[in-house]
Amino acid sequence: MSAKPVMIPSPDHPITIDATDAHVTVRAGGQVVADTTSSLTLQEAAYPAVLYIPMADVDTTLLESTSTETYCPFKGDASYFTITGGDEDLVDALWTYVDPHPAVAEIAGHVAFYPDRVEITVDEAD
Repeated sequence: MSAKPVMIPSPDHPITIDATDAHVTVRAGGQVVADTTSSLTLQEAAYPAVLYIPMADVDTTLLESTSTETYCPFKGDASYFTITGGDEDLVDALWTYVDPHPAVAEIAGHVAFYPDRVEITVDEAD
């Protein structure tokens, strides 16, 4: 069994993490799943930016962990959750890096949502 590769962000594959100066609300089926003013924006290379929301600002009573796991050599092992309680369950609608690689340690304790499965509203600060 080979070890998983660990890659470090570089000029060829940059990763930045910045505080998001906005109020972010995530809804699924009309119910608020997350509401925060403490999200982080992770920008990885040329990929679309991803909002990471503190788990403390997520209604965890609506979440059910799944057996889905993925691996990113830059970020680490990701675990997934289904959003329950609506008309239909949204399977694997969000993920988290419980123990992310050191280069992205700031996203520990945060979750990210697939924007095509939930409604994400970002109200910019004045």
